[in-house]
Amino acid sequence: MFIDPKLVPEVNTSNYPEPFKKLVAGRSKKKLGKFAQLKNFGVNLVTLEPGSWSSVRHWHSQQDEFIYILEGEVTLVTDGGEAILKPGDCAGFPRGEANGHHLINHSDSLVLYLEIGDRTGGDIVTYPDADLAAKESQGKWLFTHKDGTNYENI
Repeated sequence: MFIDPKLVPEVNTSNYPEPFKKLVAGRSKKKLGKFAQLKNFGVNLVTLEPGSWSSVRHWHSQQDEFIYILEGEVTLVTDGGEAILKPGDCAGFPRGEANGHHLINHSDSLVLYLEIGDRTGGDIVTYPDADLAAKESQGKWLFTHKDGTNYENI
């Protein structure tokens, strides 16, 4: 199926509870994989505005992730430190590898990248720097404090 990315709706909302939602306020996604009706993995065309984060630093128990930078310069933050990624650079994050990661746009320009991940059910997401935990159940995410209590605004 041919997809014209210009026709794919842009999503700029987040499932994160406050205070984490504001960290990704400058992130928008075009869910190309969902638009193409893919079932086993997702592909998102992501735009990060200056100062925005891709996510809270995290790692997945069950789902693999891969990113490919198309435009701009972005900082990849992992347990190993920081690295600048430029167009043509990519990174992969295997499921179950306890290496928290995310991207931060420290530049003055937009960053555009592809985000690819599988949709394996029962995933648990660990956020090493935040009082946040996430669990996937039947295609929906439940966010809690690390002690398991719910956030009040969810």
